Amino acid sequence: MRTNHIHKIAVLTSGGDSPGMNAAIRAVVRNAAYQKIDCIGVYRGYQGLIEKDFINLDARSVKNIINRGGTFLKSARSKDFKTEEGQKKAFQHLREENIDALVVIGGDGTFTGASFFSKAHDIPVIGIPATIDNDIHGTDFTIGYDTALNTVVEAIDKIRDTASSHDRLFLIEVMGRDAGDIALNSGIGAGAEEILIPEENMGIERLIDSLRRSRKSGKTSSIIVVSEGDQIGQNITKLSDDIQTNLPEYEVKVTVLGHIQRGGSPSCYDRVLASRLGVAAVDALLEGYSNVMVGTRQKKIVYVDFDKTIGGKKKIDKELIRVADIVST
Repeated sequence: MRTNHIHKIAVLTSGGDSPGMNAAIRAVVRNAAYQKIDCIGVYRGYQGLIEKDFINLDARSVKNIINRGGTFLKSARSKDFKTEEGQKKAFQHLREENIDALVVIGGDGTFTGASFFSKAHDIPVIGIPATIDNDIHGTDFTIGYDTALNTVVEAIDKIRDTASSHDRLFLIEVMGRDAGDIALNSGIGAGAEEILIPEENMGIERLIDSLRRSRKSGKTSSIIVVSEGDQIGQNITKLSDDIQTNLPEYEVKVTVLGHIQRGGSPSCYDRVLASRLGVAAVDALLEGYSNVMVGTRQKKIVYVDFDKTIGGKKKIDKELIRVADIVST
């Protein structure tokens, strides 16, 4: 049942792209159509709000995008939106189009901008968490994370073939400057010998000792998955040099997977998650919610205040760290 007067909404994507964003847009638009609400798409995130780069969306205009990676509305970071003048211009454009509410799809930075904008101009805003890092506090999973994991595991499997064939040690850097979820889960899934993450400082001495023990036990090749935010305190090239110096018997190679992790067709899990959260975002507006993120906890839809999710620290799963230590021996 509709509990407030929402007749027209806008949807945008902001920050880094992630697989499943298109599926989320599709779900927002189609639930809006189902509820007989008009929907506007905003190109290039908050910058598109400021420049009034809008497009009318209906159920048919979002056909055949559920399987596409990236975001067809495109994404951009906007310095202008951080200013009072920029936000006033954005709000003016929403009012000119009689837009009653806004749905934003992105990560922590996206929600920070949305929270300030909602409070300053008293307009309902709902956030949908979409980032491959899975680092948003208040939801179990973010859109794009599962696809990125599968991409990383597939890449590591292929690299392992070369590592085994040539008795090499590969350092594989994955995304996750502040969160080690990708490194930890893909490392376990791909059978890595060591996993370096921001949440745990393994230290170079312990790493060298571990690799030395592995060598003595008969391992002639190894895979080390390194999160880009690892606490050892050096870049992956310097880490490679240190290992080579201490363990000259290894031939050490470095692979940085980079933006390959963001691309590709979303997994079934991400498509379903994006569809659920897109529908839930429109439902939240109709139920009178504002300034909240829609997420999932234990498979249930939850609404989390932006104030609680922004800047919140998501804890790494200690059980998985223990599992990684055991199965890598």
